[in-house]
Amino acid sequence: MRPNLRWQLLLATIGFGLILAILSFQVQSVELCSVTVPTSGGSFVEGVVGAPNTLNPLFSDAYPVDRELVDLIFDGLTTFDASGKLIPVLAERWTVGEDGRSVRFFLRQGLTWQDGEPVTANDVAFTYGLMQDATFPGPAALQTLWQAVTINVIDELTVDFVLPAPYAPFLEATTRGILPAHLLQGETAVSLLTHPFSQSPLGTGPFMVDPDQDWRQTGRLALSPNPDYFQQGTQLAHLEYRFFPDETSLVDAFINGDIHAINHISTENLPEVAALPGARLFTVTEERITMLLFNQRQDVANKLPPIGMRQALALGLDRQGLVDQVLHGQGVLLEGPYLPNTWVYNPSAYTPYSSQPENAVARLEENGWLAPEGQVMRWREGEPLSIRLAALRQDQALVTAVVDQWAALGIDVQVSLHSNLSELQQALNAGSFDVAIIDVIPTHDPDLYDFWSQEAIVRGQNYGGWNNRRASEALEMGRQLWRVEERRPFYETFLRFYDAELPALTLYQHVKTYVLSSEVNQAEIGLIRRPRDRYPTFAQWFLLYRDVTVRCATDKASN
Repeated sequence: MRPNLRWQLLLATIGFGLILAILSFQVQSVELCSVTVPTSGGSFVEGVVGAPNTLNPLFSDAYPVDRELVDLIFDGLTTFDASGKLIPVLAERWTVGEDGRSVRFFLRQGLTWQDGEPVTANDVAFTYGLMQDATFPGPAALQTLWQAVTINVIDELTVDFVLPAPYAPFLEATTRGILPAHLLQGETAVSLLTHPFSQSPLGTGPFMVDPDQDWRQTGRLALSPNPDYFQQGTQLAHLEYRFFPDETSLVDAFINGDIHAINHISTENLPEVAALPGARLFTVTEERITMLLFNQRQDVANKLPPIGMRQALALGLDRQGLVDQVLHGQGVLLEGPYLPNTWVYNPSAYTPYSSQPENAVARLEENGWLAPEGQVMRWREGEPLSIRLAALRQDQALVTAVVDQWAALGIDVQVSLHSNLSELQQALNAGSFDVAIIDVIPTHDPDLYDFWSQEAIVRGQNYGGWNNRRASEALEMGRQLWRVEERRPFYETFLRFYDAELPALTLYQHVKTYVLSSEVNQAEIGLIRRPRDRYPTFAQWFLLYRDVTVRCATDKASN
């Protein structure tokens, strides 16, 4: 039989093709690699001590957890930037009438609620009108402010506020979150306290409350990123808040990996948490200061009306030592009644009080308080130098440190610790103190009329009875002008008298530390001024990875 050359050639061709295919497959297999890349999904879990009462901006002032969450869900007409300047948010701009009594706000076009409905001037009028109600259950100061304001809706995006007199601090009131009238029309402030909306609200902020949650029972609240804020999407599906009864259980949850962040770690537990592997710390100054308030009311028991006595107490304190000893270094020395991020703050306006025990002793002796030979205690005309110190029981560590430092000057301190703020305020109102340790959350607006004016001695919070007519007049004029350039000279005048007469001594500004697990990738956090400032880069954060097959990189140098 003759061989079939055509058939043999066909078989050879097929075989050669198979060999090439096998070789090609082997080459391609060699050039493919498996790599791990970020993937979307998962929830970022943040722990906090305590639980909210409501998620409503009308009732959040007194509750730290409420304030945290409300800031994430709601926007106001305005807010303050990092420099203390008031900037528009829901508003596009505002104007002040020529008479100084009316303020007109123009809303941004195209704004929507988280359900897609438009934001209008009716929402603004409805929200602030709730606080005008005689039965408003929120802070009395809010009710008093808004009851004096006439609210007029001009058109869909314009609203007027008419004041009884020019009052620049009014603008700070417009930072409060706005409620959706289309969902709540007909409700009152009282009914909103128990309304389902206040448990599962809808706002305009960067995060939305997931529906069908019972966070009171579960102890956790899931929030979704608002697509209007995160228009490019996010890697993480949720931001979840988990509520803990105490800091011990909160720290345990972080150690066990049950949560990714601690909202605020106390100074007592900070060293332990800081030593944990994978714990990232972000520290920022709080908008809270601790002050010594001096009683200058003229009564028989009071020893502090002379300026030299107040200066002696200030010079006799090592404030940095207090920060290191009581706060474990988590505080910043501060002079004066204003925060550094307000436009009126001027460090050169204050006399810095450092620890100068020799000068403190000199001031005491100038006022007749002498220490007999062989004694530490100071006396004057047969009377010992004894002062009354009022404070909250929670500040006992600070009280002890202050008492020890003043004792070294020969001063006896009679301490009165109060269980709660209400008890302390009663003692302040009664004037039954020489010095009080108080925590203050200053307003962004520099108006301190209700704290340091002459009128505030009778109808206000001038508990120390500082009575300076020119300082009071400067505060009165400063609140009646709208432009910062016009207001500034009056507050500079006020500060000159404040510094000269020392009605109070600021000990320090508090520092807050936020703890983040290194398991959260691409999480960069800058200046934290308000709760939402923790999440400007939230869109890039991720927790999960997945494996994908890619062509391996070739080493050209080996060719």
